[in-house]
Amino acid sequence: MQEILKEAHRWMDEYMKSFYCDDKDIMFGIRMKEQHTGYVTAHARELALHLKLDEQDAGLAELTGLLHDVGRFRQWQLYKTFVDAQSEDHADLGVKVIRELPFFGKLTEADREVLLFAIGNHNKKEIQQTNSKRELLFARLIRDADKLDIFRVLAPYLTVDKDAGQQSAAIQRFMKGPNGEATGEKGIFAPGFLERFVNGQQVDYTMIRTNEDRKLVRLMWVYDVNFAWTLQRIRDKGYIDAIIANLPQLPQVELGVQRLKKYVAERCAVEDVVCS
Repeated sequence: MQEILKEAHRWMDEYMKSFYCDDKDIMFGIRMKEQHTGYVTAHARELALHLKLDEQDAGLAELTGLLHDVGRFRQWQLYKTFVDAQSEDHADLGVKVIRELPFFGKLTEADREVLLFAIGNHNKKEIQQTNSKRELLFARLIRDADKLDIFRVLAPYLTVDKDAGQQSAAIQRFMKGPNGEATGEKGIFAPGFLERFVNGQQVDYTMIRTNEDRKLVRLMWVYDVNFAWTLQRIRDKGYIDAIIANLPQLPQVELGVQRLKKYVAERCAVEDVVCS
């Protein structure tokens, strides 16, 4: 596995750099995803070690983190958007790329299946049903490693800069919802958003209409975090509190926040089941 990892890191580094260009809008997204890839790779391995996976599986977790967003680079170059609904599903696109990699065939058949399943499901609303506990474990692991860093990536975008003229076209698109309609109007939520937040439910990203919706979506991700290890770090880095501080003071918002805080406290107090 170590030799495969070395080859994979070299390939990924060259692949990401192959998208470098003079277009500042394209480079905005490429740099963002290049940094994100590094963080998720590290998070995936660290979480695997926390769960006491053996070195082979810790290496596979690292490889999953390294390749989880490989489809994003082609997506951004072609469409200048990270919104799958407006382009292609980036996980499915990534799976196509991974199948053609020179080192993919060097993995065992079992590891190849786990890698493709985990990456193919890392961005889906729900994980596809499987009878394989190992596939499910790695899908949960990469979804957590990904979310942990997405909170970091999105932290600067809690508010929309009204002076859009100072923003590049890429940043303006990045701030839009999946329908390209997200606005910065405060205190305005799309129908059904607050109700789902109060009930601790997930939402379909296509429902996003305002920047307030985007904030609630990030908070509702908390209910989809699989390991206490991950949630503890999201909490301790202040991501949850920062989002809450930027929400409007409305009765339904307060109800949702109270439920969320109770859930976070209880979930973080539960020890993860390790695999030793």
